[in-house]
Amino acid sequence: MKNLITLMTALIFTSLAHAEFKVGYVDIHAAVEKSSIGKKAKEEMKKEGEKKQKDLDKKKADLDKMNEDIEKKKSLLSEDALQKRNQELQGEVAKFRENVQKAQLELQKKENELLEPIVKKVKTVIEKISKDKGFAMVIRSNQNDQIVIYAAPEYDLTDEVVAALEKEK
Repeated sequence: MKNLITLMTALIFTSLAHAEFKVGYVDIHAAVEKSSIGKKAKEEMKKEGEKKQKDLDKKKADLDKMNEDIEKKKSLLSEDALQKRNQELQGEVAKFRENVQKAQLELQKKENELLEPIVKKVKTVIEKISKDKGFAMVIRSNQNDQIVIYAAPEYDLTDEVVAALEKEK
């Protein structure tokens, strides 16, 4: 029985060794950015970010004005009045910081909402291309992460993924 298992294992590994094992790679980030749906999402994020930045800039200007006002009237105010104004300013600065954090979280959430369906679509396209071209595996590549140190350009499926996404509109 032990010999039979050893023989079967050897046969399986021998057949696998002779089978073609193609591995491709895709830079998902680049595919999303190059595609029209990715560009549209990026533009929407840019507009949302600019809107939030405009609001924050206005609040920052109000804080700067409040600070200038305190500095101008510093010599005219009593110690208690000055301390009260400075406490008010510090309270407003704390609120401003909270607003900045809230805006960042909202932008991150919005980005995730926009990108999630796009990435799902990209993965579906990658799966279809991989099956059609006989790839046993496709790995994620990213210029920034250096996951793939070297890969032959003919196994890069990124542009093909972008082209397939454009056809799916």
